[in-house]
Amino acid sequence: MEELHRRFGDRVEFFVVYIREAHPTDEWQVESNERDGILFEQPTSLEARNEIAQVCSLELKLAIPTLVDDMENSTDLKYYALPDRLYLIARDGRVAYRGGPGPFGFVATELEHAIEDYLTASTPDQVATAQR
Repeated sequence: MEELHRRFGDRVEFFVVYIREAHPTDEWQVESNERDGILFEQPTSLEARNEIAQVCSLELKLAIPTLVDDMENSTDLKYYALPDRLYLIARDGRVAYRGGPGPFGFVATELEHAIEDYLTASTPDQVATAQR
């Protein structure tokens, strides 16, 4: 994703949208999270969710700006984004590309092709916004 951001960032806005924890320690934890030290409880406040999002962004060394879903999980519910998913959203708000559910459906090359196709078919005022 960082490479796509570097390549298309002058024509496409990229955002990581941090939604609720997929595998919190107080719910359904997975071995890979335990092995990698990704150990967070499900946040119960927006402040806690913001803190976890900041830790994740720093640990992953993301240059892509990180947005945080509200405590009602509005983004997750609207886009069915859990645990992770790639989207290309056109300026008019329509979904131009929707990847499969992660982690297996999280295929950056598919998003890359969708961005290329969209930019080729779009006029400059129709530049898209890419979201995770």
